[in-house]
Amino acid sequence: MNYKNYYKILGVAKNATLEEIKKAYHRLAKAYHPDKNPGDRSAEEKLKEINEAKEVLTDPEKRKLYDQFGNDWKHYKQGGGQGGFDWSKYAGGRSRGG
Repeated sequence: MNYKNYYKILGVAKNATLEEIKKAYHRLAKAYHPDKNPGDRSAEEKLKEINEAKEVLTDPEKRKLYDQFGNDWKHYKQGGGQGGFDWSKYAGGRSRGG
C-alpha cells in the first residue's frame, strides 16, 4: 500500500488549522470537479483522494490517529484502539489492582 500524505494532497502544512484545511479542500474540489473535467479519469481519481484527505483531516479523532500511525490509522481504529487485546482471561478472572 502506498503511503497517502493527506497534507500534501491538500497542499497544507501538518499544523494547518481546520479553516485552512477546509479552504484548501474547497479550492481543490472545485478545480477537480467532474463538471469542470468531464470524462477525465485522472481528475476523478484526484477528487477521490481530495475527499479522503478532507474526511480524515477535518475529523479531530481521525486526524490524531493519522498523525500518530500514518496509513495504519484505519487498522488501529478497527482494532478497537488501546492495543485491541483483552488480557482478562489470562489474569485468572481477577481484577487488576487491589
